[in-house]
Amino acid sequence: MSIKIFLGRSAGLSLIVLSLSIFSCNDKFLEKYPETQIGEGSFFNTEEDLNLYTYGLYDFPSSNLYTNEGYTLTDNAWSTGNIELKTLMTTTPNSATVTGGWDWGGLRRINLFLANFDRANISQEKKNHFEGLARFFRARFYVTKVKRYSDVPWIDQVVGTGDEEILMASRDSREMVVGKIIEDFEFAANNVDISVPSGAVNRWLAKAEFARFLLFEGTYRKYHSELSLESSATALLQKAADIAKDIMDNGSFSLYTTGNPGADYATLFYSANLATNPEIIFARRYEANLLNGDNGDGMFGNYENFPSKNLVQAYLMKDGSFYSSQPNYQQKEFVAEFTDRDPRLYQTYAYPGWELIRTTTYAQGGGIYVQQLQKNFSGYHQIKGYYNSTDQDIRNDVDVPLYRYAEILLIYAEAKAELGTLTQGDLDITVNLLRDRAGMPHLTMSPAIDPVEEAKFPNVTGAMRGEIFEIRRERRVELAFEGFRYDDLMRWEAGKFFENEPVGLYFGSLGNHDLNGDGIPDIKLIPYAESIPNDREENSLGKQLVYYRVGSFGQTDASIFLSGSTSGYVQIIENTGTFVTPKYYYRPVPQMQTSLNPNLKQIFGWD
Repeated sequence: MSIKIFLGRSAGLSLIVLSLSIFSCNDKFLEKYPETQIGEGSFFNTEEDLNLYTYGLYDFPSSNLYTNEGYTLTDNAWSTGNIELKTLMTTTPNSATVTGGWDWGGLRRINLFLANFDRANISQEKKNHFEGLARFFRARFYVTKVKRYSDVPWIDQVVGTGDEEILMASRDSREMVVGKIIEDFEFAANNVDISVPSGAVNRWLAKAEFARFLLFEGTYRKYHSELSLESSATALLQKAADIAKDIMDNGSFSLYTTGNPGADYATLFYSANLATNPEIIFARRYEANLLNGDNGDGMFGNYENFPSKNLVQAYLMKDGSFYSSQPNYQQKEFVAEFTDRDPRLYQTYAYPGWELIRTTTYAQGGGIYVQQLQKNFSGYHQIKGYYNSTDQDIRNDVDVPLYRYAEILLIYAEAKAELGTLTQGDLDITVNLLRDRAGMPHLTMSPAIDPVEEAKFPNVTGAMRGEIFEIRRERRVELAFEGFRYDDLMRWEAGKFFENEPVGLYFGSLGNHDLNGDGIPDIKLIPYAESIPNDREENSLGKQLVYYRVGSFGQTDASIFLSGSTSGYVQIIENTGTFVTPKYYYRPVPQMQTSLNPNLKQIFGWD
């Protein structure tokens, strides 16, 4: 990532123009931070110094956001790549083999700023703003550590080689560290400026990040009994609801809509300029030939990541009824499962009749989309966030929405439902606004319970079970492929989902199949024992059918694997492994670190 700014030297090191966006960075000119270039005594003296330093703390994701859910192996998407969780579930892991994540360089940079910013010759109000920025980034830093390790050392000062007490510190409790995170977020939410240059961190972003974390931690404590912190969940959830409501009431945000349910949702993910979009709280901003974006050629086609059938089945029917209520819904083939569904499905998945233009990794070429089937892939393809253009400048110019008002609405609705205080009025100002944009029927109190959702979440109890199930569904659909699903499953104590075998398209038989919805066959499935002929059958349009030899795991030269010999689901993996609870909700401190510091004890069964 890079900070989209222009730097110049007129009177020393000065910031000349802040253009469009500011983000965290791997660019060569930003890899060295001021403390390594300029002595601390000659830096941290002006507002320009502080701005320059804090830009280097920006650490937000970019277009890789759209493939995150595959690389974390959720029920939304999966990956053929070498993923940490996959290794955990299919081997016997320990602290010698699970070694990532224990990095603290970012914290040192933040604490160095906090130790020196007060020297700047600026107003106290400005100092509070910069302190708030740094504490915002420290809170974000520690959120990632708590999610991964739970108990971690809390460090709020610059550590030197002589600080043996800190270097040899034990892990502080999750409760203590989260308390410090909340203090940092509180300070940021009250002191970071509201009016800042376009693309910079402002107070509304600090509040949005704060609300996001409070919902995570509140539900995590509610559903994870191994922490013995259930009694503190209510206060966190109430605070999440309060902050979300403050953003709703005072933030001047609204959902983006032009009254076109078939396109408005997708527009958020293909826009070259989100600066004035009323839904965007914070975006990763790009400008072609200045700071190039683009999510790469590998997103479409069969390159490691792919969407799942499970997510397809979560979308409601267009009339608001459960897809799972459709007769034989599990055996519907591709064209049928995309008939009369929530319009967001067609703006997220490549649907029958969609036209593909950008074809770099799609061997069958452009035109009306026909699934390219391949072993270990689902057959589904993602279009949300996929820049379907051959013009590289267009692809490089597309912004990425990172914090949307839609998420705030869902935070408020979920927190209220978990608290048991949700009302129809709450639904009408949250979930039902999202459904209005999508052209979907409203959600009402005491909804019918979908047996599929009920089976997924047996730990959800209470009078608002139905509301919680449907709010979770709405969150899953609205935020699909935006990087939320892994954290959601973890906080809901739904780790066993990772054991479910991800599957792809369903085929009711061998033979010819229509995949683009025109009623004319596009592909032909043949038994494994047969060879693909040189003289292939043509359809009524004069196009040769694409042939696939159907086999099962172990038959390595098959074209695809099916769960049955003549019908079934496209299979992806033979063994997903076992999710050990509560152990795999956490990661061990790497063995090298515990060897250096024996006070870092392992928890939750890790060794």
